[in-house]
Amino acid sequence: MHLTSKAQRTVSGRGRFCVVAMLVALAALTYLDRACISTLAPAIMRDLGLSANQMSWAFSAFAIAYAAFEIPTGRSADRIGTRRVLTRIVVWWSGFTFLTAAATGFWSLLTMRFLFGAGEAGAWPCAARTIARWLPVAERGRVQSVFFAGALLAGGMTPLIVLSLTQLVNWQGVFVVFSALGLVWAMAWHRWFRDDPADHPWITRSELDVIKGDRAAPDQPQHRHLPWRTLFGNRNVVALCAMYFPNSFVFYFCITWLPRYLKEELGFNETALGIFTGLPLWCGVVGVLAGGIATDYMVKHYGPRLGRIGPGVLGYIVAGAAILIAARTAEPVLAAALFSCGLAASMFTLGAAWGTCQDIGGEHVAVVSATMNTAGQLGAIVSPLLIAALVDSTVGWQGAMTLMGAMFLGGAVCWCVIDPRRFIQGNLL
Repeated sequence: MHLTSKAQRTVSGRGRFCVVAMLVALAALTYLDRACISTLAPAIMRDLGLSANQMSWAFSAFAIAYAAFEIPTGRSADRIGTRRVLTRIVVWWSGFTFLTAAATGFWSLLTMRFLFGAGEAGAWPCAARTIARWLPVAERGRVQSVFFAGALLAGGMTPLIVLSLTQLVNWQGVFVVFSALGLVWAMAWHRWFRDDPADHPWITRSELDVIKGDRAAPDQPQHRHLPWRTLFGNRNVVALCAMYFPNSFVFYFCITWLPRYLKEELGFNETALGIFTGLPLWCGVVGVLAGGIATDYMVKHYGPRLGRIGPGVLGYIVAGAAILIAARTAEPVLAAALFSCGLAASMFTLGAAWGTCQDIGGEHVAVVSATMNTAGQLGAIVSPLLIAALVDSTVGWQGAMTLMGAMFLGGAVCWCVIDPRRFIQGNLL
């Protein structure tokens, strides 16, 4: 291990927390670059002469590409490490964020957003693999939750940041500024990070013992291969995918059709819309942080199965019940508050979900978490289309809300199938 006495004196066993800080910055950047186009949409539509339908396709192009490239990128990260793959991801997405400013019409914008989504795919599975390599089991849930909280906070702050920047530059300039932030992060990551904490000069022997000391199973050697049929035929992976679908489905409802629901069904005015559109996101920050603490505490005191499954089942039951009650509540403020509580409860499960991927994945953490996240992206693609179809049919908003609540209750059943103690084994080459 490359360890200098100076590093030992100045860092004193805190190297892993620097990794956490960089990952939280990454999470914030992903949502900053991903969400800014929504705020800039009116100006983009005006200058490029786009219809609402064309702008919707530009939004969907990102999600489609993200889902398509998530698993291949995760597999690549497992094979060559997250130092190189995350650097490539952030440089790629920063480049196409910059090129979005050069769009001249519908097809060029659609192409840039598709390539942007292809580039960003795999960022979160890479973060999950990094956490699994650099953090002890007892800290993973909290760290994963802090990572998600950084993303949610950035998503909530993006409109304010974008609106402030538009006082100084046009919408093209906003994309240029955000692309520069990504390039700075990529350079810092590639220079400082190492795939194996034992190779980093900031890591002391005592900290390395903490990182590796409570792992339930040793890391698998790098020369193991994970066949596709082993991955997709694994009971844990199938259950994780089925469980994660409703989480992303409902979250994407929040960032697409929630304002329409609040206005059409609950009758909120513009002031109330400003408050209650953001309320689920802020409640989600509280939920995800609480869930990370809860899953780590329960893993420590009750073992990995109850420690992951308990928060997952509890969160989904509360989420499903809250949304089902909201669907049948006549009082608008109470209905909106119940929906916000439901989203917070769903976010409560994120630390347990991604922690489970780290528990079972071994040297395949990135591809396992990418598979789960791809199922979530499918939910994100389906959500706005299906909700719009239900609302325009005879079932209306109540039917759409009932579907979301029922999906969470089904997800709670899927949680019961998962066993974090069962590791995925690759084949020796």
